Amino acid sequence: MVQLTDAEFNELVTYIKKNYGINLIKKRLLIEARMYSVLAKHGFTSFTEYINLIKRDPAELNTMLNKLTTNHTYFMREPRHFEFLKDVILPGQKQLNKNKVLKIWSAGCSTGEEAYTAVMVMKDFFALDKTWDYRILATDISTHVLERAKLGVYSPESLKNIPAPWEKRYFKKTSSNEYAISEEIKREVIFKRLNLMEPFPFRSRFDLIFCRNVMIYFDQQTKNNLIKKFYDILKPGGYLFIGHSETVQRDTVDFKYIEPSIYLKG
Repeated sequence: MVQLTDAEFNELVTYIKKNYGINLIKKRLLIEARMYSVLAKHGFTSFTEYINLIKRDPAELNTMLNKLTTNHTYFMREPRHFEFLKDVILPGQKQLNKNKVLKIWSAGCSTGEEAYTAVMVMKDFFALDKTWDYRILATDISTHVLERAKLGVYSPESLKNIPAPWEKRYFKKTSSNEYAISEEIKREVIFKRLNLMEPFPFRSRFDLIFCRNVMIYFDQQTKNNLIKKFYDILKPGGYLFIGHSETVQRDTVDFKYIEPSIYLKG
């Protein structure tokens, strides 16, 4: 079996952190367990050969990132955020937003459940007012999960928290006992690959950013830098949602703490 040397481990960890912000320093056993089969497939006799490959081949790099990051999610995960969207953000937008354009970004969208859930919340809220534009941008570094998100087919387990009326209206059971989300919802989400460590390419600001359970892979300085970038790309009065196990350091930026995992740009 190919051995991962200390030098190879340090080189891989440094490269991934520098370019993608992901901190694998405590993931040595995970790297070894999940990458041996990939090395065997290529016939490599050292991790150095594999590291050299991922540096020149984006497809192989994607394969590695897919194997080393967890993409467990489901519809209505951390439901308080969607309650807050329905009860606080949308009424505020309806009162103050004269352009009727609502810009939302799902950063680290995984297989799409987060973005699609937000669309369903807004479909309900704006059911009697068809003049609003609330399309969502959903991004992830993994092309694998983005393809699954675009396909929009999910297991019954992923739908376990979906309200019954939503399941009936927006999902169709497939022959393989899975559920395909409707085109009515899919067309409101734009999926794109984006590396959060790179400069953001956006020309206008957002009203709401979801970045939930993404920063668990980052060290504190990387988190602080990313949160500052989120602050800068939000409109005044815009919100940031993060995972319930994540926090924003108070002295990093001027976000106002609203409640656990919800922050406001004043």
